[in-house]
Amino acid sequence: MKWNPVKASDYARQHALSSSHNLCATYVRHVLHAGGVDITGVRLAKDYGPALESAGFIATGSGQTLLAGDIIVIQPYPGGNRAGHIAIYDGSNWYSDFRQHDMWAGPGYRANRPPHKIYRKR
Repeated sequence: MKWNPVKASDYARQHALSSSHNLCATYVRHVLHAGGVDITGVRLAKDYGPALESAGFIATGSGQTLLAGDIIVIQPYPGGNRAGHIAIYDGSNWYSDFRQHDMWAGPGYRANRPPHKIYRKR
């Protein structure tokens, strides 16, 4: 099945919780599936990069305009969740297991700005 960022984005919006439940990797895996990409065997959000690349996503360069269907993988920061974070951009907002205020998903990520990559399907 071909990647459909509209279906993925719709799924993310429709299934977003009102706040984080620390289930970003699970939710984004379901979002990817809804959009036509199946990724299995990856447990932690921070580890999704290689699996996304194997599925045909490429890391974008810094400063590129965000597009619906872009996926961010954020590494952990000291004192934060060791799993890191993953989210999808729908063209206006970022979603993981909840609708985020921005790509950083919370004050700890926002303050620390840990290493991250944004992936886009070719």
